[in-house]
Amino acid sequence: MNLLSIGASYRTADLAVLERLTIPESSVPELLQHLIAQPYVGEAVVVSTCNRVEVFAAVSGFHGGLGDICNVLSEHSGIPATELASHLYVHYGEAAVRHSFRLSSGLDSMVIGEAQILGQLRDAYHTATEVDSAGRLLHELMQQTLRVGKRAHSETGIDKAGQSVVTAALDVAAEHLGGDLTGKSALVIGAGAMGSLSVATLTRSGVGPLRITNRSQQRADRLAELYGATSVPFDDLDAVLREVDIVVCATASTEPVLTRARLEKLTNSLVVLDLAVPRDVAPDAIGLPGLVVIDIDTLANSRRTGPAAAETAAVEQIVTGEVDSFLGWMRGAEVAPTVAALRTRADEVVSAELRKLMSRRPEFTEEQRGDVSRTLHRVVQQLLHSPTVRVRQLAAEPGGDQYAALLRELFDLDVPLATQANAVPQIGGKP
Repeated sequence: MNLLSIGASYRTADLAVLERLTIPESSVPELLQHLIAQPYVGEAVVVSTCNRVEVFAAVSGFHGGLGDICNVLSEHSGIPATELASHLYVHYGEAAVRHSFRLSSGLDSMVIGEAQILGQLRDAYHTATEVDSAGRLLHELMQQTLRVGKRAHSETGIDKAGQSVVTAALDVAAEHLGGDLTGKSALVIGAGAMGSLSVATLTRSGVGPLRITNRSQQRADRLAELYGATSVPFDDLDAVLREVDIVVCATASTEPVLTRARLEKLTNSLVVLDLAVPRDVAPDAIGLPGLVVIDIDTLANSRRTGPAAAETAAVEQIVTGEVDSFLGWMRGAEVAPTVAALRTRADEVVSAELRKLMSRRPEFTEEQRGDVSRTLHRVVQQLLHSPTVRVRQLAAEPGGDQYAALLRELFDLDVPLATQANAVPQIGGKP
């Protein structure tokens, strides 16, 4: 098996495509099951955020795995595979490992250094674990990906400004509100993870008074109490929209919450930060007088100030070192089933010779038979110990994949491909 990551993000697709690709949280388990049912896909983890949909997979072949995953994403989104291909990025083998580590470190985010991706990756891994769609290879990749992300954020200044999609959107909003958001009244629609982040960010920025609404009133109440905001019933949305300067939309609704009919009734100017995918603001409402909509496309096209070059370089250095370590683990894992097969072959040879000996020497007592058996097995294991330890060490070094093949050739070992696939991912970039 080898690693393959396929996805679309703000870098490769516009919001209209991301909306069709986005996967509701409730649908992820079913999609994971669909993925691992494909001929070339053995393991899968799905990441779906406001600006990214990505599949991490362990596949038995590059072209077959690519075709299987593209077909599943095409079926899910309704976008023909030939059209979808132009919006996808693909990373294979070593490149997939590097991409995963850069992703968790915030280097591939819309807002460089944002830490929210760590939580999103953790949730994606947790879901895959519950569905049992992650095997040995993806378990190791995701655990190391999360560890590398934590290390990057704790050891460098990549996220010292506390940047996130919300802060970037507020920076753009400030440009439309005189440059200062202090004292501007705001409403957050949605009390999930992005809604909570929005409330926390708005509170720190000095926005207020701040109100929160959600279809589940109880969740809005809890969030409002936590940040000293005001919870308002969802049925009062139209009235509240007329009383605020800023609206942050962060719901999981599959249909627009702010329709054109609803927004046409407003007489006040309004800046809406639509951070939801699919969009909470109806596309046909954009352009209404007095309405400014800042969505994922707006943020992707804006050029926010990122971390200093020294900080990103420090993270890249961490990523490079961790990629080398992970590749060493992969190469070491490759030789493991071959070493096991060698020890099994040695045991089989000893057992066969013992049977021949005992048939020729029936006068041996049970105690004598046991002594001879233990001695022969011990001699063979001692002879194999040093070379097998050394071959594991050599296999973990660059170019070490040749040692497993050499052992198989020298000792005529038959290592099943399925066994190798579970523990022996090949190394290499996209063909």
